Amino acid sequence: MRITRRLEFDSGHRIPDHQSQCRHLHGHRYAIEITLQGDIILLAGSPMNGMVMDFSEVKTLAKQCLVDAWDHAFLVWRGDTGLMSFLENLPGHKTVVLDVIPTAENLATVAFKLLDRVYRDTYGNHLHLERVRLYETPNCWADAVREEIRK
Repeated sequence: MRITRRLEFDSGHRIPDHQSQCRHLHGHRYAIEITLQGDIILLAGSPMNGMVMDFSEVKTLAKQCLVDAWDHAFLVWRGDTGLMSFLENLPGHKTVVLDVIPTAENLATVAFKLLDRVYRDTYGNHLHLERVRLYETPNCWADAVREEIRK
């Protein structure tokens, strides 16, 4: 069985080598969909009975691991040295430094690798992260899928 939880957050970024508008500083209302796969838990009397995982727990773990860190932050590639220097001079600015250019594809991959560490088979139901879908806009998204992610 697969279940999916969607969360939203706001972040800024830029794609320094882009040939169009995305090379400029800008932001997005991102949405992230976290799809988990596992067996339905069958434990009479358990609050988890009939579930793969409680949706509220999916949300809590995603917020702790990723969403709270990226929300209202500027996502910057470590190699974007001019921008890094600029952001370092803004006292108290919320900046997330990444080892990759913050494209939707790279952000989905980074998110998958971060989240994969927190969704584990804690209930004996073979639970694992199957997919992270990151929407940059309502019409543009990237999917990071387990079998395609290099560990």
